[in-house]
Amino acid sequence: MLSPFLQILAPELTDRLLADLLDLNDAVTVNLHIQSIDQAQAIRNIKRKMSDLQKMTIEEQKKAVRSGYDMDIIPTDLATYGEEAKNLLQDLQSRNERMFLVTVLVENIAAKRQKLFNDIFAASGVAQKYNCALKRLDYQQEQGLMSSLALGTNQIEIERGLTTSSTAIFVPFTTCELFQEGEALYYGLNALSNNLIMANRKTLKNPNGLFLGTPGSGKSFSAKREIVNVFLLTEDDIIIADPENEYGPLVQQFGSQGQVIDISPTSTNYINPMDINLDYSDDENPITLKSDFILSLCDLIIGGKEGLSPIERTIIDRCTRLVYREYLQDPCPENMPILGDLYELLLKQSEPEAQNIATALEIYVNGSLNVFNHRSNIQMDQHRVLCFQLKSLGKALKEIGLLIMQDAVWNRVTANRSKHKTTWFYIDEFHLLLKGQTGSFSVEIWKRFRKWGGIPSGLTQNVKDLLASREIENIFENSDFIYMLNQAQGDRQILAKQLGISPHQLSYVTHSGPGEGLLFFGNVIIPFVDHFPKDTLLYSVLTTRPDEVAGTKA
Repeated sequence: MLSPFLQILAPELTDRLLADLLDLNDAVTVNLHIQSIDQAQAIRNIKRKMSDLQKMTIEEQKKAVRSGYDMDIIPTDLATYGEEAKNLLQDLQSRNERMFLVTVLVENIAAKRQKLFNDIFAASGVAQKYNCALKRLDYQQEQGLMSSLALGTNQIEIERGLTTSSTAIFVPFTTCELFQEGEALYYGLNALSNNLIMANRKTLKNPNGLFLGTPGSGKSFSAKREIVNVFLLTEDDIIIADPENEYGPLVQQFGSQGQVIDISPTSTNYINPMDINLDYSDDENPITLKSDFILSLCDLIIGGKEGLSPIERTIIDRCTRLVYREYLQDPCPENMPILGDLYELLLKQSEPEAQNIATALEIYVNGSLNVFNHRSNIQMDQHRVLCFQLKSLGKALKEIGLLIMQDAVWNRVTANRSKHKTTWFYIDEFHLLLKGQTGSFSVEIWKRFRKWGGIPSGLTQNVKDLLASREIENIFENSDFIYMLNQAQGDRQILAKQLGISPHQLSYVTHSGPGEGLLFFGNVIIPFVDHFPKDTLLYSVLTTRPDEVAGTKA
């Protein structure tokens, strides 16, 4: 163990000095002894020192005259000290500064002598970086140890006079912290103080969230990290929209409480787009809201650029109400209609428009794309974690599948609401759900989920995707939780303007490493770091880096 003191040579200090010392991966303890000086006494001391400097200046000028050279040539140290004394006096008299006597001790502890010397060498390098020096306390190590203990006594008589501004650099309690209790989740370490960031999104006015970052910055990893914490610390349900089939290995680790649902033309997992529960809407009649979904689905299938005509919309609404009549009279699973029932009803209508709609639906009922013409065989309410894998859906079914998946999630959220249960909904590659009918449905989710006990989170690369239209922009404005990782140049400027981020804060999302960025939580913005240990099973399940995934499989 060794306790050197910090000799401050720099005229100005930065708060990074203390941060860099504490960031050393060694047993380093920084001890501060600060004693304030009476303001009047401090001013008298400075004036006395200025008088001494003036006396020394006059003596040097006399020497210059006797030696026969210009009396204005005086030692540079005298000129420098005189100017600094004037500035210090001005700070005390007109800038509300005070004087403090500060002793900074840096205690290093190591198991071996060589390790101790290496640690001191590293700490000395940090001090030199900021124009300071670590001086060994020769023959005063015992006093240094006693002064480093939490006794409140300073046995080292080496002190440095500092003003309020300079002393404040050493006070590590000026950072914004976020540490909540209850069902608070871990979101990394505060990049300034290294304190834990523990937050509960349920306490926000609007818990909707966004994970933003360039490819490779750690968006999916961070979302998976939150999913694991939600699973372990709460009793809430979790639903994942997985367009790239990245979340399956994680969900499988949850055992019987997790289910991976592969939606594809060849899959045996079926979701019935006609599914409804009696809590589907706030209204007494849930058919009104369900009819709006069926209209959106038909608009996606039939409408084209101009959308459904008023006559077509009327026919679809009429048939929707008819197709649910038997189920509402006896709400048992056997009476739940499927898309083929709607198709049959349309064929029985007399209008020619109804025949056109039925013809357009035929490929999804009796044709090669009939994957959504089955009753649901997924027991969604028997699993806490559901993962919808959508990668295998072809181009013809992609957008339709996304819309049907959104409606299935809405069914689960409304059912959970009656059980007073929260539902977390994660959407990877969120930009895929920001166009057309799925975009409108996403906006509805961001506006209404909070009231229904849902907490949606979208993962996307570019914030520009969220500003494509005034309607989609509502998603960004209705998100009080934004997890910002490394950002592209254009996105940084947009975020700075939209969220009021300062240039210094913006530096934390400029060319930052994986797991580093800014957390926007309500009205708080905190820089964070989250470096997950790579030699763990959980890391191998969470990572999406191709080389690491390949290594895990091998």
